[in-house]
Amino acid sequence: MPPPGSLVTRTPPPGFLIISGRRWKIKTYRYIVLLVTFVAYVCFHASRKPTGIVKSVLYPEPNGHIIKLKPWPMGEVFVKDRGIVGGKNKGWAPFNEPDGTSKLGEIDVAFLACYSVGMYVSGHLGDTLDLRLFLTMGMIASGVFVGLFGMGYFWKIHAFSYYLIMQMIAGLFQATGWPSVVAVIGNWFGKRKRGLIMGVWNAHTSVGNISGSLLAVSVLKYGWGWSFIVPGALIIFGGLFVYLFLTAYPEDVGFTSIHGSDSDLLAAMHPDEEAQITKGEVTTVAFSPGSLRTLSGASVRTKSVGLLEACFIPGVIPYALCLFFAKLVAYTFLYWLPFYLSQTEIGGEYVSVESAGNLSTLFDVGGIFGGVLAGYISDKLNARATTAASFMYAAIPAMLLYRIYGSISMNVNIALMIATGLLVNGPYALITTAVSADLGTHSSLRGDSRALATVTAIIDGTGSVGAALGPLLTGFLSTMGWNAVFAMLALGACIAGLLLSRLVVAEIAERSRRPEPVSIGQQNPGGKCSPY
Repeated sequence: MPPPGSLVTRTPPPGFLIISGRRWKIKTYRYIVLLVTFVAYVCFHASRKPTGIVKSVLYPEPNGHIIKLKPWPMGEVFVKDRGIVGGKNKGWAPFNEPDGTSKLGEIDVAFLACYSVGMYVSGHLGDTLDLRLFLTMGMIASGVFVGLFGMGYFWKIHAFSYYLIMQMIAGLFQATGWPSVVAVIGNWFGKRKRGLIMGVWNAHTSVGNISGSLLAVSVLKYGWGWSFIVPGALIIFGGLFVYLFLTAYPEDVGFTSIHGSDSDLLAAMHPDEEAQITKGEVTTVAFSPGSLRTLSGASVRTKSVGLLEACFIPGVIPYALCLFFAKLVAYTFLYWLPFYLSQTEIGGEYVSVESAGNLSTLFDVGGIFGGVLAGYISDKLNARATTAASFMYAAIPAMLLYRIYGSISMNVNIALMIATGLLVNGPYALITTAVSADLGTHSSLRGDSRALATVTAIIDGTGSVGAALGPLLTGFLSTMGWNAVFAMLALGACIAGLLLSRLVVAEIAERSRRPEPVSIGQQNPGGKCSPY
């Protein structure tokens, strides 16, 4: 990072210098930014899916004598293949012991806990460092450690500590992703139709889960290690793609930021967002405290926002706490649904590990539609909190119906799984995208700061604590029966909805006192107020 007060010349990404020497319209660059960030986060989520796929391979249904290993970290590291004797699938020590599901839960919580801690740090760094380079570094490092987890299969490593450490380091680097991509989108798009745009764009989460599942399943027959190596290679190539083609700031290609001291005035004067970003203007952008950046022959002074200051932005804390429970529910499905499907009768039959992995992707198919639907409804109603809370409440009966009736037949299971995915992922997608971007450019900042990555980190970092807790509790509760797991999920969804109650009431009150539309000449140039 350049020292405060230094001058830095902004240049386009290397890929643009190679493929084109001409200037494009702002709309073209926006499409490219949407595509590149979409691909980036598809890679991130694809690389998180293998642990859910291989659970049933590492810990198969017990069917034979178990050879014990010493508890970690004192256990042997390089040993010959050993595990359950007498069955088709012997599992993989140390995960094939009676407490195997608990160990698998601890692996998940190790990743997510480090991801959560790293999120807070990454958010602030994302508001001070170059987002393109920061995101590239995080993707390549993530791929390396995901691949090293899989190399434990080829190196015959059976020490629990090895897999725990690989997941912890991978979690730290994965934390660079979300604050960075949301900040980039926020740099290029104003608030108009943000819910719908980000709802469509957030399909990368489900597309990544689906891609990761299919990739992991397709190579599982060659050894479970390949299920990590292939997604790890994918995110490394994704990082190179980001380095070449991501335009993180409009200033990189000669445009000015849509945020700044004059951005609110411009938005009020010009309904078309194209008028907010024009050639040759200078406005405030995010870089580092007190620093100057040279942009198309001009320099601007920038300022970043601290974690504590961002926490006081209205709405940040309620949404962060809501996401804690929303991600607890969503990530329990992400990490445990394939295992649940392989251990549960559907239509009187059990499905294979491969089939369970493929079947679980339908949950994410529902999630794609859920994110788009939640974004569209929240835009139409101008009510983010009401939309998110309604989805969370509706997810409660959906999950219970899936548990009770999902075993009747494959068709019923699929229908209920898609419906559950739609309702669970809808508010999760809305809060982590449109809501985070709204709050990161909140009017209370008065145009003198930028907090997109920081606010995103606070909200998603808090949510990731819940994401860590859900899979961990599932590892223990599943030993008591799956009814206990689904009761936990229903309770989490209920609390998530209740935490937004104050904001829901504020939105309803704001709509009830909203004046009737008047002519253009009579409109208040300041625009509508937001309850948060």
